[in-house]
Amino acid sequence: MTTPEYFAGDPRTQRERMLAGDLYIADDPENERIARRATVLVDAYQRAVVAADDERARAVLGELLGSLGEGAFIKPPLAVDYGENIHVGARTFVNSGLTALDVATITIGEDCQIGPQVQLLTPTHPVDPQPRRDKLEAARPITLGDNVWLGGGVIVCPGVTIGENTVVGAGSVVVRDLPANVVAVGNPARVVRTITPGEQR
Repeated sequence: MTTPEYFAGDPRTQRERMLAGDLYIADDPENERIARRATVLVDAYQRAVVAADDERARAVLGELLGSLGEGAFIKPPLAVDYGENIHVGARTFVNSGLTALDVATITIGEDCQIGPQVQLLTPTHPVDPQPRRDKLEAARPITLGDNVWLGGGVIVCPGVTIGENTVVGAGSVVVRDLPANVVAVGNPARVVRTITPGEQR
C-alpha cells in the first residue's frame, strides 16, 4: 500500500489527524514549525536558568508550555516535541533530564515530584510492520494526578493515567493506568501496596 492510500477520503491535514489521536505522518509543516520553536525556547530556558535570570526563565517556560502553574519549576535540561501540549500544575517540581514527548497532551497535576531522567512518552507506532515502514504513527495522552511522585528514571508509556498521591519507584516502566494512593514498582509497574494517610515513608 502506498502512503496516500492510508488517508483516502480524509481531507484533514497530518497535524489535524495527530491532534485527533489518529494515525498520521510527521511531515506537517505546522508541526515542524512548532517543533523548531520549541527547540529554540528550550535552549533559551536553559540559558536563563544558568544565568540565574529567574524572571526570564519563568517567562520562557510559560511561553513554551501549554500552561504552567504558580510555583512550578522544571530543572533543565528538558526535552520536548512541541511543548504546547504540556500542562504543569502549581508547585510541581521536575528534576533534571525530563523527556516529555507531547505529541498528545501531557497533564501533570499540582504538587507533583518528578525525579531525574523521567520519560513521559505519548507517541505510538503500528505493530504491523508495513504501516510502520510507511512512517505512520499516533499518540495517546498521559495524565498524572495531583501529588504524584515519580522516582528517577521512571518511564510512563502512551495512554497512561496515574491517580493522585501515587508513588512510582525509581526505574519503573508504567504501561497501564495506576489508581490513586498506591505504591507501584517494577517493569511493568505493579501495585505493591496502598498508601495509608499520614504515613511518613
